[in-house]
Amino acid sequence: MSNSKKGPLVATVLVVVVALAGAIWFFFLRSDAPPEVDLDTATQQLTSTTEDPSSTQPTNEGIDGVWVVDSETGDFDFETATGSFAGFRVTEELAQIGNTEAVGRTGEVSGTMEISDDTLQSVEIEVVLSGLETDKPRRDTKVQEALATDEFPTATFVLTEPVDLPEGATDGEALSVEAPGELTIHGVTEQVTAELEAQLVDGTAVVVGSIDIDFTDFGIEAPSAPVVLSVSDEATVEFQLLFTPEGNAADGADGGSGSTATTETTTSAAP
Repeated sequence: MSNSKKGPLVATVLVVVVALAGAIWFFFLRSDAPPEVDLDTATQQLTSTTEDPSSTQPTNEGIDGVWVVDSETGDFDFETATGSFAGFRVTEELAQIGNTEAVGRTGEVSGTMEISDDTLQSVEIEVVLSGLETDKPRRDTKVQEALATDEFPTATFVLTEPVDLPEGATDGEALSVEAPGELTIHGVTEQVTAELEAQLVDGTAVVVGSIDIDFTDFGIEAPSAPVVLSVSDEATVEFQLLFTPEGNAADGADGGSGSTATTETTTSAAP
């Protein structure tokens, strides 16, 4: 074949390859990661479901007592979770694509927290890791394998020290605190610090937060695939939790995690 004929053929092949690569990226590899958890967004979502959206004042007279994760308010799906959920956020490098952000979430969260004398005394949250969803079913399978959810189906976070709450918490003011605790994933427990933001809105305690972790600390090997060049060992556990006073109708059928009222704090993660 003459060079004059090879030129157009090569150009055509290149166009097809580029188009095919673009299609593979668009339909299979591109990241549609939802935004990070945010207190303002969480409270706005909650107030939009109340009878009086303009009200952000607490309907109860105080915050002391046992609070249960509300599994009924709001909806859960991967992109627009408006209720309680927990999950992970991690950077992965894809061939021909570069860095993308992989996010997994589940609405299967339960637990309790106890407040006394304006101090967070205990919290216990349990997350069902086998319920984690990402934006790609094939990634879901890899995540479940990496976390060995058939053997370790849940993750927990337990508060290890009381946390003093700032003034204004009872009045519905937004607050930020650090909560030390024990995070258990993949059968391994590590000391961590949860960065929390919270606000009391119409009788519901809205809590969002994150925990930075390293998968290797928990004996987790990052998932692999032909198109995945690498997955960062560093990840972020994130959560959005709605708590209501124990006994409210919106609480889960078991009143949360089924544990006793005086408990600890729990949350989830994955690669």
